[in-house]
Amino acid sequence: MSEQHSKARHRRSRTALAVGVPLALTASGVLAYGTDFGLLGSGAQQQAAAATAAAPAWATAAADGFASVNSLGQKGTYGGRDGQTVTVRTQAELEKYATAAEPYVIVVAAAINMNPAGKEIKVQSDKTIVGSGTSGHIVGGGFFLGSGVHNVIIRNLTIRDSYQGVWNDKDHDFDAIQMDGAHHVWIDHNDLRHMADGLIDVRKDSTNVTVSWNKLSQNNKTFGIGWTDNVKTDITIHHNWFREIEQRNPSTDNAAHAHLYNNFLEDAAGTDIKSSYGNYSRGKTAMVLENSYFQGMNNPVTKDSTASIVQKGNTFVGTSGRNESGGTAFDPKAYYSYTLDKTADVPSLLKAGAGPRSSIGTTATTKAAATTLTVAKDGSGQYSTVQAAINAVPANNPSRVVIQVKPGTYREAVTVPANKPHVTIVGTGASRKDTVIVEGHAAGMTKPDGSGTYGTPGSATLSIKADDTQLRNLSVTNDFNEGANQSLPGHQAVAVLTMADKVFLDGLIITGDQDTLEMETAAKGTLGRVYVANSYILGNVDFIFGRGSAVIDRSVITLRKRWDGSSAGYVTAPSTEGNRKGILITRSTVGGDVSNGSFFLGRNWHPGGDTTVDPQTTVRETSLSAAIKSTPWSDMGGFPWKDDRFAEYKNTGAGSGSASSNRPQLTDAQAAGQEVADWLGNWTPSAS
Repeated sequence: MSEQHSKARHRRSRTALAVGVPLALTASGVLAYGTDFGLLGSGAQQQAAAATAAAPAWATAAADGFASVNSLGQKGTYGGRDGQTVTVRTQAELEKYATAAEPYVIVVAAAINMNPAGKEIKVQSDKTIVGSGTSGHIVGGGFFLGSGVHNVIIRNLTIRDSYQGVWNDKDHDFDAIQMDGAHHVWIDHNDLRHMADGLIDVRKDSTNVTVSWNKLSQNNKTFGIGWTDNVKTDITIHHNWFREIEQRNPSTDNAAHAHLYNNFLEDAAGTDIKSSYGNYSRGKTAMVLENSYFQGMNNPVTKDSTASIVQKGNTFVGTSGRNESGGTAFDPKAYYSYTLDKTADVPSLLKAGAGPRSSIGTTATTKAAATTLTVAKDGSGQYSTVQAAINAVPANNPSRVVIQVKPGTYREAVTVPANKPHVTIVGTGASRKDTVIVEGHAAGMTKPDGSGTYGTPGSATLSIKADDTQLRNLSVTNDFNEGANQSLPGHQAVAVLTMADKVFLDGLIITGDQDTLEMETAAKGTLGRVYVANSYILGNVDFIFGRGSAVIDRSVITLRKRWDGSSAGYVTAPSTEGNRKGILITRSTVGGDVSNGSFFLGRNWHPGGDTTVDPQTTVRETSLSAAIKSTPWSDMGGFPWKDDRFAEYKNTGAGSGSASSNRPQLTDAQAAGQEVADWLGNWTPSAS
């Protein structure tokens, strides 16, 4: 849009615990990773048990936290993504592929009883081992990751019941998952319980480990970290539900960096297991413990005199004994990005979302299996351009089509037309930076056919006009060079345009300068909901704008300098229709390498002087840098912003401010009506 306003979370029995259900919108783990688990469909079931298959969408997922950090020659953690997908139902099949030298995605589609009892399969590098719905069980054994093993993902499994009847068992080292010198491991959405020894042991300088969204229960020595005098382990532990557990929850010994956040530790009344202690920082551990919820725990947080714990935002209900902190630690955001859930939401969040997921990805008898198309510039895919793959999708396709785009830079303008819904475009690289779609059109440029200029929407690098479209793990850029084109009449240069409903943008980098992300509707009076999660959005002038009902959640909004090096701009420019929701920015971060006090949060766009629109931007529970002006809203086109809908709620950071006539703040009651669910209504975004 023009700067000149021209835009026209043990009992000693084997009774199974309830399995997880789909996460609510606030369950960041699901949305953060952009994954989809489930059976491969009846066709795959009819094949030999270990037949190869095309990798489903969740096989492309990569870890967050310390497992995502590049080190030791490994760029993040993405498991067996580059290998074949196999389905296994027996111990022999599971061992065959888990111990192979080659990468594999191994789908466990049955309960596998380990023989002998306590057997730990020695997993090799480059493996994804994932349960099919809730049917993937490892009974009476587990997995072992030895020295040097790396790039392993273990997800959506139930690993249980190696317990031998001795509570403090020192004779049976039967763990669910044990690591001795491994690195880059992601343990996610599992149900781990009732084992003879540990549920998770991260030993002997294992590092770059992320443990997320798991249920850990019915156990004594639950989760141990360390066992050497070296201070090397980097580990992230988030969104895990610890219940009916006694000790090591976790016990962290000599960890260089231990980041624990949004975990739920529960000592439930009326159960046989009583907690000895909760989170324990030992030796020379540096621990950051944030927004976790402790209920009924004895000695919820303990530390050695030589260890550090920095506590932030934790809640303690009915706890007793030691609750300690002290020393200095580290800033996790110096290593990776993350967003905290509210501490008060953690118990309900994890009760609903931790552990294996049952209904994400069902059998082919109830839901058509997704068609998968592949794109690769080097000719190794079915198509060499993204647009060619979209063109191959049949008109009015009734079910999901997944377009997997291999790493590379694709210079092309891409459009998903209105008659091709249910399309997912996903980059298969370890990072969203690996797969880039880029073009450099601007509004004032003349089209190659001479039929006029592109205009603002026409300048988009990627245009989404079809309902139920998803983009994941990609970078989309408009690299129009404004400085070299000062004579051009229109400098608006859109990276992503949406003109549809139920558009899910997940794990993206969206880069431009002026008008980076345009979110419209198919037509006036129609609904156009967009959910942007775990993404980076970069720009300077009106770079999040339009009349769509848009949520920017758990994302990083980066302010960029202008073409001439100056700092000035506007984050949002809503043109919301009356009685519609506008732009909601929540649980995010706004900042950049620009001057203090140089950016507005937004201004009200009335296209063509339209007096019927009612522009809305709400920015809540978001960190604002000093770049944001103390009076963060601006008039536009002669329309006073105070006549429209602009507000903040519980923002933090140097750029936040208290309520005034120039800085409206929502009351708690008002904020209760301006949450993500209020924007999205009956739509619950789920990666597919």
